[in-house]
Amino acid sequence: MSFKTIHKTRRAITALILSGAVILTIIANPNAWQKKAESSAKEVTSAGSVEKGVIDSGEQRAEGVPLATKLLTKLEVKGRAPKTGYKRTEFYNGWPDIEGCNLRQRILKRDFGETAKVDEKCNVVAGKFYEPYTGEEMEFHSRQEISKQVQIDHVVALSDAWQKGAQYKSAEERLKIATDPLNLIAVQAAANQQKSDGDAATWLPKNKSFRCQYVARQISVKYKYSLWVTEAEKDAMSQILAGCPEQRTY
Repeated sequence: MSFKTIHKTRRAITALILSGAVILTIIANPNAWQKKAESSAKEVTSAGSVEKGVIDSGEQRAEGVPLATKLLTKLEVKGRAPKTGYKRTEFYNGWPDIEGCNLRQRILKRDFGETAKVDEKCNVVAGKFYEPYTGEEMEFHSRQEISKQVQIDHVVALSDAWQKGAQYKSAEERLKIATDPLNLIAVQAAANQQKSDGDAATWLPKNKSFRCQYVARQISVKYKYSLWVTEAEKDAMSQILAGCPEQRTY
C-alpha cells in the first residue's frame, strides 16, 4: 500500500470518528446545538409570532451553512412509494433513555430552555415556551399539563419518510431518523395532530413566521438521510423559501 493511500485511509477514519462524536454530543446534550446556533433571543411580537425559542432564524446562522434553497436543489424528486408495511415500530419502539434521561424529556428541556423545571427523575414538570406551529406562548405548571398539551413532533413525519426512501433503509438508519434531535421538536398537541403525516405540500404551520425555518428543517433532515421529495412538495418548499432566500439549513 502506498503512502498516499495510507494517508487517505487515515483521513477517512478520522472523519468518521469526528462525525460520530458530534452525533453523540447532540444526543447527550440537546441544548448544545441551540446554544451554538443562536446569536440572540428575540421577544414575541404583538401579533404572537415566534421570534424566540426553539430555532433561530436562518439569517442568524453562519455564512458557511448552506442556504435552504441550494440544499433543496440537491434532493431527489420522485413520486411517493407505497405506504405498504408502514408502522412506527419500523422506526423505533418508544423514546430511548440516554444516560438515564428519556429522549422526550430531553427535547422538552431543550425547547423550554431556561424556564424548564426538572424533577429528580429527569422529567420536565413546569415551564413555558413559544410554540412554533401556532406562535402562541404556552405555560405549564405540572407534568400532567405538559403530557396532555405538548407532543414531540417528527418534523419529517415518519410515514412521509417511509414513503420517500426510509422503507429501503436499514433498521439502524430508520432509528436514527426517528430519534435524531434535528428531526424532533416540541409542539402543541392539537397542531401536531392536525399536521398528521403531511408534507410541505399538504400542511404548513399556522404561524407564518415559522414556515421558513420549518421548511429548512425538513430539507436538512431529508438531505441528511437521503430522502426524496415529490414535485408538489418541492414546489411548496420553493414558494416558502422565495420569501426568505437567505434562510439557512441546520
